Amino acid sequence: MKITHIFFDIGGVLLTNGWDHDSRKKAAEHFKLDWAELEHAHHLLFETWEIGKLTFEEYLQKAVFYKKRPFTKAAFQEFMFGESKPFPKMLALARRLKKKHKLKLVAVNNEAAELNLHRIRKFQLTESIDTFISSCYVHLRKPDREIYRLAMQIAQAEAEEIIYIENTPLFIQIAQELGIKGILHKNYEETEARLVQLLG
Repeated sequence: MKITHIFFDIGGVLLTNGWDHDSRKKAAEHFKLDWAELEHAHHLLFETWEIGKLTFEEYLQKAVFYKKRPFTKAAFQEFMFGESKPFPKMLALARRLKKKHKLKLVAVNNEAAELNLHRIRKFQLTESIDTFISSCYVHLRKPDREIYRLAMQIAQAEAEEIIYIENTPLFIQIAQELGIKGILHKNYEETEARLVQLLG
């Protein structure tokens, strides 16, 4: 069956991760926060935050501003958002795939709403990606296989028509169990070579 859709993860594939372990560690150092306290609060909150059931304001209040700080929420947000960086070669590859092969591109990603919207706008992801099946919008997170099923339903694509590019092996495995072809993204060169094999 012909490939008609590419499903992309965003963090770790098209962009750096939005608010990962390393970014939180940097924030703790920069703002002189207790690293263990920040990490503990984050792990209690992040799943609820990523499925859109906790606002950015609520996350910040509970994870950082539960006591008086010598910096503002705006300064902390600016730092958080500034941690997002593009992978230019991968963004260019996505645009080429769309144009050359007339493919539909779908993001399937775990991300909190405000951070997700910032990344979409900052890096103009709508130029290449047609649909965003983001955890904050659909109230499901990877590795729940229902997020992949929902993505297929919304995209109106059969599993055999999809290639999924993702940097987390477990998420690739779950997609493959549903019949989706997976590319475990490690670097631009290997992913491009694998796409050439699958698309011709």
